[in-house]
Amino acid sequence: MATPSDTAPRVVVVGAGFAGFHAARGLSRRLAGVAEIVVVNSTDYFLYLPLLPEVAAGILDPRRVAVSLAATLPGVRLRVGKVHAVDLDARQVSYTDPEGGTHHMGYDRLVLAVGSVNKLLPIPGVAAHAHGFRGIAEALYLRDHIIRQVELAATSDPELRAARCTFVVVGAGYTGTEVAAHGVLLTAELARGNPELAGQPMRWLLLDLAPRVLPELDPRLSATADRVLRERGVQVLTRMSVDKATAEGVRLSNGKFVATRSLIWCVGVRPDPLVDQLGLPLVNGRIAVDPQLRVADQPGVFACGDAAAVPDPARPGQITAMTAQHAVRHGALAARNVAASLGYGHWSTYRHRDLGFVVDLGGREAAANPLHVALSGLPAKAVTRGYHLLAMPGNRLHTAVDWVLDAALPRQRVQLGLVRAPSVPLDTTPLR
Repeated sequence: MATPSDTAPRVVVVGAGFAGFHAARGLSRRLAGVAEIVVVNSTDYFLYLPLLPEVAAGILDPRRVAVSLAATLPGVRLRVGKVHAVDLDARQVSYTDPEGGTHHMGYDRLVLAVGSVNKLLPIPGVAAHAHGFRGIAEALYLRDHIIRQVELAATSDPELRAARCTFVVVGAGYTGTEVAAHGVLLTAELARGNPELAGQPMRWLLLDLAPRVLPELDPRLSATADRVLRERGVQVLTRMSVDKATAEGVRLSNGKFVATRSLIWCVGVRPDPLVDQLGLPLVNGRIAVDPQLRVADQPGVFACGDAAAVPDPARPGQITAMTAQHAVRHGALAARNVAASLGYGHWSTYRHRDLGFVVDLGGREAAANPLHVALSGLPAKAVTRGYHLLAMPGNRLHTAVDWVLDAALPRQRVQLGLVRAPSVPLDTTPLR
């Protein structure tokens, strides 16, 4: 690919997650016709991660959470590939396309929005036996796996049947709580449709070292989620984790062994491994940036999203949390300041106002605190779904129709068999 021309500066955005997507969208609006904007991402879509648990539960078609980059980023050139190197001195990005070809691309401005991947802990057996939850393939695989375990349980001996009907989720943050909340409803429906499983309990365990579920949220939202989970029969085990995982089950940190064929890993995320290869100053494993998202001593290089240690103005001395709300705002600010660095508009520093949080608990339940007003039940459900429809940059009508159909019709209970276990290792390939 040719190097940037003298008349049209090239801005390269690495990654199209929440931060990268919003950076590219802002750049397309601010620099239309005056700069070449290129996004390098491993897929041709933006993944709306918050709704993945509903894909795993069979509520949403996976295409609903995959928003086309070409359709939503007018004037932006897309290069599908995985970035494997950045030469900061030569101002060049290198990436590998889906068929293994290597490409090099120069830049005038660079936005590093490479995002994050599953966080693995040094626990024996976890990498081999746990299921991650960071992409569409993993959500589809998990759905197939749950259905398969329930179907096989019907023809298994009592001991194996109980193990197949036991599901252990590690991590009671947003993702783990929603996976457990939706999962217990899915397995209950599967069991009702199989007479051979009459009387067989569908056991779900949700573990976290924290003292409560959703520890990062308001205690009232945490209490709502805890109540809903326990009412559905989920065993919420706080101050608890896994010491060892095997093909037969897991040993908990209290020494007890739980026989299971389903260990779902939702512990958290870490910055993309590319961050460690750049040779840049890091803060808590994330690229150090100033309040304008500039990387020190690297003119024309910006970083945002989960990969960047952005100073948090609301918490002096700390950096922003790795959340979608922050990433969206990081991306918008990166676009503004990249444009300003090229002489279009004015520089700005990062600031934010917490708009509250939403957690979908499946069925008619949710927990939300829009503008810090605590809600639960149907009002929270309405706010949660309304928030997601507003936050999604596309596929809104399709998503709303899927929700209506799920409320009106029985869910399809079949394995698709599209994704095999080797295709979704826990150490997930990053989406960039």
